[in-house]
Amino acid sequence: MKDCLQQCLETLHACRNCAANSCQRQCLIFSLCLGLIFLSGFFHMKNKKYIISKSSKVLLMPSMPCHAKTNVMFLKTHKTASSTVLNIMFRFVERYNLTVALPADQLVHLGYPKTFLARFVEEFQAIGQNYNIMCNHLRFNPSEVQKVMAENTFYFSILRNPIPLLESSYIYYKDTVPAFRISENVNEYLASPLEYYYPENYKQNIYARNIMWFDFGYDNNAVPNERYIQAVLKDIEKNFHLILIADYFDESMILLKHTLCWDLDDVIYFKLNSRSQDTIQTLTPESKERIKTWCSLDWKLYLHFNQSFWSRIEETIGLTLLEKEVNHLRMRQKELMETCLSDQEAVGKDYIKDKAFLPFQSGSANILGYNLREDLDNRTLRICQKMVMPELQYTSYLYSLQHPHKKRKRLGLPSLWNSSQEKMQLSTPN
Repeated sequence: MKDCLQQCLETLHACRNCAANSCQRQCLIFSLCLGLIFLSGFFHMKNKKYIISKSSKVLLMPSMPCHAKTNVMFLKTHKTASSTVLNIMFRFVERYNLTVALPADQLVHLGYPKTFLARFVEEFQAIGQNYNIMCNHLRFNPSEVQKVMAENTFYFSILRNPIPLLESSYIYYKDTVPAFRISENVNEYLASPLEYYYPENYKQNIYARNIMWFDFGYDNNAVPNERYIQAVLKDIEKNFHLILIADYFDESMILLKHTLCWDLDDVIYFKLNSRSQDTIQTLTPESKERIKTWCSLDWKLYLHFNQSFWSRIEETIGLTLLEKEVNHLRMRQKELMETCLSDQEAVGKDYIKDKAFLPFQSGSANILGYNLREDLDNRTLRICQKMVMPELQYTSYLYSLQHPHKKRKRLGLPSLWNSSQEKMQLSTPN
């Protein structure tokens, strides 16, 4: 290759310094040589997914078009910003007129905390393996999920640092988890968790220890020996194409956008199911360290995939482009908030005016919601409503559209739209 290039340069030099009528042959050689170099480079790039310059960490991608992935399974883990991801997935379903695997009958989860079975999906027997999207809460069971989802389905999930996750779980499930209910506060619980976490109540206490490990389908009370942990990590890597990190949510959305070949507006979001700052309990330094031991399976899970997350970004996007796209995402998000929201931010449950958009309230948490501007045109109003729609309401809404002959899911909240308005949604593009 280098010899050919040198000969081309010498020929070009000779061509420039000779008479016009004697250069034709030399210039022809020069053109052929350049063509060979171009073809060689093309085939070299075609056989590479990407090339990274070690000095600059800049990724050179071949200019090949990609196509948006529309068969996607999202394992919705608990207290990991997964309700926001679910909203993104549901809006994608509507934008492309896709089918979603929704909980059967009056269920709002896909059988959780039971291990997932295909029959937990509405009309699975009739629809079979023809669903595009699956994203409601379930306890992962790959063989059963594969009965519902197409063979070319893209699988991804999201993790969160177990330290803030456990504090969030404590507040959110304070009234329902025995280990949390009988302790005074999160620091008291962590000072001696075995005083509150009774083995016979393990089914009710799943949120109190290694909840992410449990969501992925594994025993959250397993002995944390290294051989077992490594086997599970390899199993998850085999079953999932991508694991995102909630602590870097915007970066995760950009990585998801690139990986699925989606548009920026496909991953734009308003933060959902978050709580007010006054309900957060401050963890002591000792409690933070104790979580690493008490939830050691989740801790190892998080450390492993946090590392793979950043490696994936460096290999596919690069930190420079990542920063640029994160800024674009935040600018677009700000634009939409200014367009949609009367308060420009989330508000407490008592300040949500339209109770049809009131998020589910649990434990000691004050789950925030949004108020929309009153001067929106119909099209913009529909877009904004979908952006702020809580998980249960959106699940019920899509259920009524996808299964109109079935009884509407009872949420105990005002209906979002009447039947004629819901039918109109099917013919109105987002």
